[in-house]
Amino acid sequence: MNTPSQETRPFWKSRGAIAMVGFGAAAAFFMFSEHRAHFLGVLPYLLLLACPLMHVFMHHGHRRGTHGVAPHRYEGKSR
Repeated sequence: MNTPSQETRPFWKSRGAIAMVGFGAAAAFFMFSEHRAHFLGVLPYLLLLACPLMHVFMHHGHRRGTHGVAPHRYEGKSR
């Protein structure tokens, strides 16, 4: 009883997904064209907000709570 295995296509290759992406692109275009003044008015504040957010998320690799501990020595060549 060998039945051929049906391989399912991913959602993003279906007709529904292509239609959804098309409608989403059209909606984004009309939202931007109709609300351009609102968007451009908020843009400087978004740039200012990006600075502290980048600081918080870009410094995730710092070791916290290592006061009084010798700094990490690099493997290999010394500086």
